[in-house]
Amino acid sequence: MKRLLPSWIGMPRLDPVLLTLLLVLMSLGLFVLYSASNQNMGMVLRQAVRLGVGVMAMLAISQVPPRILRLWAPWLYVVGIIMLLATWGLGVGRGTQRWLDLGLLRFQPSELMKLAVPMMVAWYLHKRVLPPGWKDTLASLGILLVPTLLIARQPDLGTALLVAASGVFTLYLAGIRWRFIFGLGGLAAVAAPVLWFVMKEYQRNRIRTFLDPEADPLGHGWNIIQSKVAVGSGGLTGKGWLNGTQSHLEFIPERHTDFILAVLSEEFGLIGVTLLMLLYMAVIARGLYIAGAARYTDSRLLAGALSMTLFVYVLVNGAMVSGLLPVVGVPLPLISYGGTSAVTLLAGFGIMMSIYGHRKLWTKAG
Repeated sequence: MKRLLPSWIGMPRLDPVLLTLLLVLMSLGLFVLYSASNQNMGMVLRQAVRLGVGVMAMLAISQVPPRILRLWAPWLYVVGIIMLLATWGLGVGRGTQRWLDLGLLRFQPSELMKLAVPMMVAWYLHKRVLPPGWKDTLASLGILLVPTLLIARQPDLGTALLVAASGVFTLYLAGIRWRFIFGLGGLAAVAAPVLWFVMKEYQRNRIRTFLDPEADPLGHGWNIIQSKVAVGSGGLTGKGWLNGTQSHLEFIPERHTDFILAVLSEEFGLIGVTLLMLLYMAVIARGLYIAGAARYTDSRLLAGALSMTLFVYVLVNGAMVSGLLPVVGVPLPLISYGGTSAVTLLAGFGIMMSIYGHRKLWTKAG
């Protein structure tokens, strides 16, 4: 019988270790969300559906060989840029232009760029001599700079920095020379004062609040002060599930999204947070293992960059909740309530599973 499907579609090729870690992480997220949402089962079910969509996307992408993903990279990048440009006139949101209303759903194009940027940089560097010279380095920086500036304009500085980080990690793993790294660091330091004058006022207030949250304890400083109180009140073992006073008495704002780690810390204490961090580290370590096992340059760079970007997610959210960084609106991966970011993350893990599952099937033609 003539085969109706492409030859690369067959039995699922999954990494059982990574899949198990992700399922545990998502289950924990739903468990904590039930408490953070004041036992709102409807919100938990909606999040479960979104995670289910993400898992299906992960399973579908895991079937696609890396050589096919490589061909998709430029098209995905171009579509993402077009959608970001479309937000200038069609974007919706509270005081921002981050979302596109597609009728049946609202989509955030910047989330797509978290995958498209490292894929595009890895695609560009795939057949070039590594470590990259200054021409290839500048070209790669141009690839990541365009979407970064478009996202920052929305304005969404937190996501813009994450997108930039994904591209920078790809360059770093390609072996970019240290003189380029120090040069970029110097340029960033010089540009920092200029950035202050192009920020929106609410972004400046976040910096001021970070430096002195007690200056306006009932206004701009409220979020971070209450978050730190919740984190500290959990102690070593926490107050127990559903027993957090800061969250259930509604002192913590955005407790089911950006500040859900404060809820977890209050209810499960230092031990609970430590176990969560170890779970994240296991996921990141598995991703780096997959990167090390990859045979081809673009797959190795892409898997490594996606793993390190997850590290930045966790680091920024944890530092934000504990007052070590300004509030930038970065959710806790697969724990915070949200659809677009969860689906994007799981799609990224699908790419890793594709790299892992097809590693023994590649030929020089791949």
